[in-house]
Amino acid sequence: MFQTRLCELLNIKYPIIQGGMAWVATAELAAAVSEAGGLGIIAAGNAPADVVEKEIKKAKEITNKPFGVNIMLLSPFVEEVIEIVYRERVSVITTGAGNPGKYIEKFKEIGTKVIPVIPSVALAKRMEKLGADAVIVEGTEAGGHIGELTTMVLVPQIASAVTIPVIAAGGIADGRGFLAALSLGAEGVQIGTRFICSVECTVHDKYKDVVLKAKDRDAVVTARATGHPVRVIKNKLTKEFSRLEKEGATIEALEAYGTGKLRIAAVEGDIEEGSVMAGQIAAMINDIKPCSEIINEIILDAKNQLLIIGKYGKEE
Repeated sequence: MFQTRLCELLNIKYPIIQGGMAWVATAELAAAVSEAGGLGIIAAGNAPADVVEKEIKKAKEITNKPFGVNIMLLSPFVEEVIEIVYRERVSVITTGAGNPGKYIEKFKEIGTKVIPVIPSVALAKRMEKLGADAVIVEGTEAGGHIGELTTMVLVPQIASAVTIPVIAAGGIADGRGFLAALSLGAEGVQIGTRFICSVECTVHDKYKDVVLKAKDRDAVVTARATGHPVRVIKNKLTKEFSRLEKEGATIEALEAYGTGKLRIAAVEGDIEEGSVMAGQIAAMINDIKPCSEIINEIILDAKNQLLIIGKYGKEE
């Protein structure tokens, strides 16, 4: 029922991509999502190439389904990571924090699909001209680094502006959001925060617990003064960021304060001083389930929503 061009492009059962969340999206999570019919993504983040290579090899041991790697183009190890991903012939790469244009032809040689994450119509058009296979349209509702436009208004604009498949991201965690994204013109969705609270996600249990307890106004934006705003769950870290920004701290001071904070939250479980990146949708998540159940529920919920819509149509 929900077979789109994205399913054919990526050789997946359902048009659902797991977000490339640094320190969260490991081989275990990526493989589980791929086994469940979506496309799992390993997050390279700022990790050295040998770490990324180990994750890729681990994922290959767990699943024979397609999976991808998210490459942060501002990483100090980006060139080495690119070479590893190329050598391992990973099926898909998603990219953030930069322009992947100079790598697209290289990956096309081996059949790897290149899908940039973009926050605007102009960038979507540019990526299509450069040969991107699809684009991930991320609204400000998402966790982590964000733009200013919402998913609701950005997706239809970009879907009307490009001919390649559009993947909606930000504020999607269930069948209602999935179906809404398709209605806006997307041919798939990227989901991050919901998969944090999955059995297979290896992030620290305290991190998961914070997401489960989040309320509707708990996912706030920090570091706007740096030009690279980040959405996280509010805690001591966000309060200190707010204080520093109000007092006119330099960009360098703010960046130095934020360095390493995601790792101490995701790996060490410091949920007060660490950066608990999560989207606004966190308030709708209240349980931990296997990835297979999460995906199956999304699809079943979307089908049920269609039945409800159909019923209303008949009554008219």
